[in-house]
Amino acid sequence: MQEDPARTPQWTFLTNHARVLVQIARDPGIRVRDIALRCLLTERAVMRIIADLETAGYLSHTREGRHNRYRLVRTAQLRHPADAGPTVGDLLAALTPHTDSRATEKGASRSVNGATG
Repeated sequence: MQEDPARTPQWTFLTNHARVLVQIARDPGIRVRDIALRCLLTERAVMRIIADLETAGYLSHTREGRHNRYRLVRTAQLRHPADAGPTVGDLLAALTPHTDSRATEKGASRSVNGATG
């Protein structure tokens, strides 16, 4: 039985800001174009979200040739008062599970761990 599209809930658990942050956590060298494709957003929307996240102190970037490399500030607190306590790193730990257990067992760091603040 298919749901009527008019009755489908119009909300999601994650905001676009959280989706963009997760993509950057997975690949700190990711291009805006690739974030847009993965998050189903426009490139302009992704650039605006990245600017918001930088202004709020959740990430920064450096230029490497023609590309940006992002650095997450995992110790930053979540913004909403109801979310007081957990950090961005706590949120990302829940949303970006380890994909290579061998690397974790050997103590190798993933690129997201190298991008901590």
